[in-house]
Amino acid sequence: MKILITGICGFVGQTLARALLEHIGGLELLGIDNLIRPGSEQNRRQLDPLGVKFFHTDIRSASDIDSLPAVDWVIDAAANASVLAGLEGSSAPRQLLEHNLGGTINLLEFCRRHRAGFLLLSTSRVYSVAPMAALEVTARENAFRPKPDQRWPLGASVDGFAENFSTKPPLSLYGSTKLASELLAQEYSAAFGFPAWINRCGVLAGAGQFGRADQGIFAYWIHSYARRRPLKYIGFNGQGCQVRDALHPVDLAPVLARQMKQPSTTMEAPLNFAGGPENSISLAQLSAWCATRFGLHRIEADPKPRPFDVPWLVLDCHAAAQRWQWKPQKNLAAILEEIATHAEKHPNWLDLTCP
Repeated sequence: MKILITGICGFVGQTLARALLEHIGGLELLGIDNLIRPGSEQNRRQLDPLGVKFFHTDIRSASDIDSLPAVDWVIDAAANASVLAGLEGSSAPRQLLEHNLGGTINLLEFCRRHRAGFLLLSTSRVYSVAPMAALEVTARENAFRPKPDQRWPLGASVDGFAENFSTKPPLSLYGSTKLASELLAQEYSAAFGFPAWINRCGVLAGAGQFGRADQGIFAYWIHSYARRRPLKYIGFNGQGCQVRDALHPVDLAPVLARQMKQPSTTMEAPLNFAGGPENSISLAQLSAWCATRFGLHRIEADPKPRPFDVPWLVLDCHAAAQRWQWKPQKNLAAILEEIATHAEKHPNWLDLTCP
C-alpha cells in the first residue's frame, strides 16, 4: 500500500507517519509539506530514517500536487488549524481559504485522477458556536461542567457534542473551511467513486507539538509554564475554567489503518474522534497540574472574551466506538506527562517552533 500524508512535517503528520509504519506491513509512505512553519525543517530531517519519501510541496499549488506520483490513499493532515485564523491582516482570510479549502480541492482532484482514497482530518470546530456558547454550565473544582438537567440542544449531552449537533454558521472562518472540505470530499466520493472518510478530531496533543496559544494549547501551556513564561486566562472572567478534551494522534492510527483496509462502497457520515469527558481538563486545572510538576507560577487574568471561544468543548465519540470499536488508549495523565518530559528535555522548544 502506498500512502501520501500532507503536512507530514507537522506534529500530527509526523506522529501518524511513525504510527502507521508500525500498524501496516509493507507500507510505502510519501509525505508533503511546504515547510513554512518554524520547526518543520527539524521534523523533515527525521523522515529519512523512517524511509519516508519527502516532497517539498504546497497543497495550494495545483501544479505541485499534479506532479506527485500516484498513491492508494491520501491522508490530509495539512491545515491552518487555528480558530482565530483569517481574522487579522488584509490577506489573511484569502490565505486561509486557499490553504484549507483550495488545498482540499487540489487533493480531491488528485484522488479523482488516481482513484485514490481520501481521509480528511477535520475538526470539532465544524460545530456551531452559538449553541455551544449558550450551554448552561456551572463552575466546579475550577472547571466548567454542563448542568445535567438543562434543556439540551440536539446532539449535546454530558458526554459531549455528537455528530448530529448543529453545524449552522457562525463556526469561524477556520471551521467553515473544514466543513466545506467535508462536503466536497463527500461529493467527490459520490460523483467519482473513490472512498472518503471524514474524521472530526478534538484537540490533538502530545510531545513535539508546535504549541501556540490559539493552537496546540496543551503543549503551549505546559512548555510556557515550565519555562516560567507569561501565561494568561482569557475570557470567562479570567478564571481559566474553560474545558477541552485531549487526544493523542497516535490513537488515530489504528482506525485510519482499518479505514484504508475497509474502503466503504457507500457514503459514510463523519465521525468524532476525541478524548471525551474522561480526558478533559480546564486551564485552571492544567495550571494546578503544572504547579505540582514544576512548582508555582503566577497566571495573569484577562476577562475580555476572544472570538469563537466557548466554555466547554468536549466531543461525544459513541458513534466511533460503535462503528470501529474505538476508544483512546492514551489517557490525559499520560499525554500531559509526555509533554512535560519533552519540555524538560527541550527547554528552547517554544523558541524553535513558536518564535
